[in-house]
Amino acid sequence: MAFTLSSPHLNINNNIFNINIPTTYPSITTANHHHTVTTITHTARRPSLTRKFVAKASQKDDETPSFNPFGFVTDNPSSRSAIQLPESPAEDGNVGQMLYRIEDKGKEYGSYIKSGGFTWFVRETGSSDARLGPRGTVVFLHGAPTQSFGYRVVMSQLADAGFHCFAPDWIGFGFSDKPQAGYGFDYTEKEYHEQLDKLLDVLEIKSPFSLVVQGFLVGSYGLTWALKNPSRISKLVMMNTPLTASSPIPGLFQQLRIPLLGEFTCQNAIMAERFIEAGSAYVLKVEKADVYRLPYLRSSGPGFALLEAAKRANFKGTSSQIADGFASGRWDTPILVAWGISDKYLPQSIAEEFQKGNPSAVTLKLIEGAGHMPQEDWPEKVVDALKYFL
Repeated sequence: MAFTLSSPHLNINNNIFNINIPTTYPSITTANHHHTVTTITHTARRPSLTRKFVAKASQKDDETPSFNPFGFVTDNPSSRSAIQLPESPAEDGNVGQMLYRIEDKGKEYGSYIKSGGFTWFVRETGSSDARLGPRGTVVFLHGAPTQSFGYRVVMSQLADAGFHCFAPDWIGFGFSDKPQAGYGFDYTEKEYHEQLDKLLDVLEIKSPFSLVVQGFLVGSYGLTWALKNPSRISKLVMMNTPLTASSPIPGLFQQLRIPLLGEFTCQNAIMAERFIEAGSAYVLKVEKADVYRLPYLRSSGPGFALLEAAKRANFKGTSSQIADGFASGRWDTPILVAWGISDKYLPQSIAEEFQKGNPSAVTLKLIEGAGHMPQEDWPEKVVDALKYFL
């Protein structure tokens, strides 16, 4: 159904009707496969009057798809349900209906944990007895603007191999709390480090443990936390995250730092799924895209949390700190760099340059067919690499 403002001339299937009705009155145009019906209703001092005109639709109209004003979204198979244009708008196609359809998705292996005055959503697989076994504990940290959902398959398969796994949603992301900046949490690197310390204590994760980090911004904060706590790390895995001063900054984070444009960009409900797809060779399936979209549909909180974190981040400074901190002579704990070579944000040369900075500690494993999020694109290959290294 399309809605138009009436005018003295209406063009319907190339048949022009001259209608002498004031242009301030609304008109509704509907179409089916056989006829086009234009109904013009206006009110004046006299009783309401309805006039109906019927015109034969041409065969060409039957064959040509109607114009879709949201084609830039719905042409993407993974995003077609983000903005829906159903035949019966009253029954579907609004945020409430989308939330009802997907609100219970994406919480595999997860529970809510109180820590540091906030509620974290934490995924856990494997038995607590595994902490004392040869495999030990693995903590997975995601990057922005995603969530721990991307690790679900890797965590499940590692649990079967005897590991005890945890993957929290960072504060401001996924299903964890999204406090308003200025009210107890300002989305700075220092605060993220402090809250991660408190969460690890609540989860009773004993040191040393294995740490897996992927992604931008909060992902980088996971690595700078490791630099401050080297004694707590037994082995470290880095997957497609900025590792050198030359690491490029994706356009999303640059836009978020521009006044007004950032406020507009952060409220894009399909931002996370589009970011994942833009960094990969694949398109997300709808059921996966639903989960990455869900937090941004439920409230404005996740978008503003990402906005605040991006505004306060020092992307180049953090990347330089990581490159220097893990260089030879400063870090000797084993590092695995598992790199999706189809990453559209961070080229393979970033991983190779980082390995040259500490060849005795860094092992590079290239993952063919995987993009910016290897754990989502090809989890089986990630599991194989982790089982061999850990």
